[in-house]
Amino acid sequence: MSTTPALPATMRAVVMRAPGDVVVEDVEVPRVVHPTDVVLKIEAACVCGSDLWPYRGLQPVENRRMGHEYVGTVVEAGDDVKTLKVGDFVIGSFMVSDNTCEICRAGYPSRCANAGSYTGMQAQYARVELADGTLVVVPGGKPEDPDRLADYLAASDVLGTGWFAAVAAEAGPGKTIAVVGDGAVGLCAVLAAKALGSERVIAFSRHEDRAALAREFGADVVIAERGEAGAAKVKELTNGLGAHGVCEAVGTQLSMDQAIASCRPGGHVGFVGVSHDQKIDGQTLFFSEVHLLGGPAPVRRFLPDLIRRIQSGQIHPGRVFTRRLPLEEAAEAYRAMDERREIKVLLEV
Repeated sequence: MSTTPALPATMRAVVMRAPGDVVVEDVEVPRVVHPTDVVLKIEAACVCGSDLWPYRGLQPVENRRMGHEYVGTVVEAGDDVKTLKVGDFVIGSFMVSDNTCEICRAGYPSRCANAGSYTGMQAQYARVELADGTLVVVPGGKPEDPDRLADYLAASDVLGTGWFAAVAAEAGPGKTIAVVGDGAVGLCAVLAAKALGSERVIAFSRHEDRAALAREFGADVVIAERGEAGAAKVKELTNGLGAHGVCEAVGTQLSMDQAIASCRPGGHVGFVGVSHDQKIDGQTLFFSEVHLLGGPAPVRRFLPDLIRRIQSGQIHPGRVFTRRLPLEEAAEAYRAMDERREIKVLLEV
């Protein structure tokens, strides 16, 4: 096992004790347990929209270590780790995978047959299992530019998730793609749809700050209406047919209904919003005749390409971070996102 000298015994980490109750407290620093593990010094983390479900009491939570978006530096590596070494700056997916099983090789490492786990990433250090399959080394190491660091952090979840939504919606040349949801994932889906060459990208938003960022990311049209009225607007813009593809990035009944209604027959709906009490009516689905593909995004599949696009300056997904706070102020980060004062908050570790 290789390690940097003298890791501390304790560290600061974000814990959600109960809905609405977020604290930063001392916990034990993780160490390598399995020979395929690494320990990371977390360089930056953030609060995800999905973290707000337990924060709002919509999912059970009790003394949970929080965080699944991260960039970090390897400070300890198990004896069987082959592709990483101490000192490497890495990005990892929010899902742990060996990247070698049959499901991973088919392009879905988010459903790895041998999936592992990690400790909470809103912390100073974290342990990641199956490190060779989960983490990707960033050429050139940790950037000095904080904006580039934010770009890399976005790649660990919201960019990769938005990218999957756009890929599942079959975004590409000649296509009109609509995006339901103006949170960080939805905005990254706008960016992805445009980067993949879509002819026209339609975003839904009634918040001017989010609409402005959607336009910056490539939205050609922003629609304020929701539900049936929003879908009608999309059809009005597409000769009554609907979009070729729709990205659903919310996870509610309204958002899924809106996504299906906005899509033309034969079109594709890529859904990545974490589902909460969604039900799809059989008759509606049958006669809509759309393709559905979604779920936890296979971010690891996209990471090498996303890193190249960031390094070449093609995309700047870190713009979704509208505020930066130290880790110690995590409670304020949660409040700001819960109250929609910020799109996404980066935690400086």
